[in-house]
Amino acid sequence: MVNLSVLDIVIIIIFFLLSLFVGVWVSRQAGKNSTEFFLSGRNMPWWLLGVSMVATTFAADTPGLVTELVRKNGVSGNWVWWAMLLTGMLTVFFYAKLWRKSGISTDLEFYELRYSGKSAGFLRGFRAIYLGVIFNVITMAGVCLAGAKIANILLGISQIETLLYSSVIVVIYSSLGGLKGVLITDFIQFVIAMVGSVWATIYIVNLPEIGGMSTLLSHANVSGKLNILPDFSNNEALITLFIIPFAVQWWSTWYPGAEPGGGGYIAQRMLAAKDEKNATWATLFFNFAHYALRPWPWILVGLASLVIFPTLESINTAFPSLNVDMQGHDVAYAAMMTYLPAGLIGVVLTSLIAAFMSTISTQLNWGSSYIVNDFYGRFINKTASENQKVLVGRISTVLLMVCAALFSFYIKSAKDVFDLLLQIGAGTGLLFIMRWFWKRINPFSEIAAMVISFIIAIVFFINGKLDVPWFYMAGYWQLVLGVVLTTIGWVVVTLLTKQSDAETLATFESLVYGHDSKFENIGYKILAFFLGVIGTYSFLFATGYFIYGKTLLALGLCVLTFICCFLLVKNWKRIV
Repeated sequence: MVNLSVLDIVIIIIFFLLSLFVGVWVSRQAGKNSTEFFLSGRNMPWWLLGVSMVATTFAADTPGLVTELVRKNGVSGNWVWWAMLLTGMLTVFFYAKLWRKSGISTDLEFYELRYSGKSAGFLRGFRAIYLGVIFNVITMAGVCLAGAKIANILLGISQIETLLYSSVIVVIYSSLGGLKGVLITDFIQFVIAMVGSVWATIYIVNLPEIGGMSTLLSHANVSGKLNILPDFSNNEALITLFIIPFAVQWWSTWYPGAEPGGGGYIAQRMLAAKDEKNATWATLFFNFAHYALRPWPWILVGLASLVIFPTLESINTAFPSLNVDMQGHDVAYAAMMTYLPAGLIGVVLTSLIAAFMSTISTQLNWGSSYIVNDFYGRFINKTASENQKVLVGRISTVLLMVCAALFSFYIKSAKDVFDLLLQIGAGTGLLFIMRWFWKRINPFSEIAAMVISFIIAIVFFINGKLDVPWFYMAGYWQLVLGVVLTTIGWVVVTLLTKQSDAETLATFESLVYGHDSKFENIGYKILAFFLGVIGTYSFLFATGYFIYGKTLLALGLCVLTFICCFLLVKNWKRIV
């Protein structure tokens, strides 16, 4: 626990007041109608949308997750999420334009645009609850748990107190300001979060206990964990960290912020863009910033934590008041923050609060958009006025927050949530990629994929929590089995059921493709996909090698990044 100075408290209070001010300031415009509340009038610029996407994925649990991965598997442990860059770049160059051209209000409206019959309506309503409530609550619960762990270590307050205080603020400005309020506060929160994480990392690396960068990198607890690529001689690490993520995970699983083909709050921001170009630029900026700009401060803190807290027991000993259910390697990030001085701890704590609030506010607005547009307005009250829709949106915002806070008491770490969400989405990714192009896919395909993957995930989740499991299976084999069974299931259902009627399909293709062919400039888009992936990874590695002191290699990778950027810009008109 740290003792906050007056300066620290003032910094935090100013941030809270600023967030509330933004919510109140835009509340009148956001309350005009549901389009303003959930899509900001569809006139948002790419840079604001892109920053908002990045801010949302910088959740309170993200630094803890990265720290846990680094402590357990070294820097290369991050490949379990770095591999998702391929998913993001696929969305950038193949789907961002299509989403914006669809003109829908939520990505769930896609179902009644792409499919026909009562099954399409059922699918839309079912997904509204499945994603907007169940999936959304699980995601937010992980963020709530992370926020509670940070508050327990840094402030000494309980999980109940943390969620009570933070929830009130975030619910007020989310329910008042709608998406525009979320976007503006996301921008502010992102700046604070990045400044805080970088500043804290610099201070921690230069602590007397650490001794500077060179001493940190040569420390016995750290030197064996610096490889960016997995140890190819270690079959377990190779399969878990590299083969499964690249061969299976990126195209086959649905995960918030990395949905194959786009979806969720990423789709919400693409739909809120001024036009197709702004939607594409926003998604491209998000993927570059998310994977190339942000990870290293968290990685370095994770490595530094191995010097001061080499084992899980050392963390538990240093923080004896930490609840047993909240113990884990992910709390090492918060533990390292206790070494910061007055003033800086205020900035960092504010940045962590900002990370928490940006994610929760987005999830609340996105989830309530499903409840209002795709469930309430579609099935409960089709003649609802715009004022009624906004009111329901605000009420659902509060209820979602309450459910997420309560569920956070039943999970233990950020990695638990990450694994559970991956398993629930296992096998559905290919369907989301193919449904834009394969006419045969229908609502029953999606229903089958959801049901099969969810049942498998719940079985694995319950089995893992039992004192005496029914069976033993490595986590990566659980993911592979989920992908295989779910994919086979929905493909069989697709082949046994009828596709949507020809008129619906023709209307859909005319809207999203216009006069262009589905495969217009496909060669350039494939090239752009690889350029985006190579360029982003090159910059990510270059940053790491600069830190490691391998300057020549880092410069070479920077040149490669520049070449990729040059080729992308040169061929941009053919790509978008």
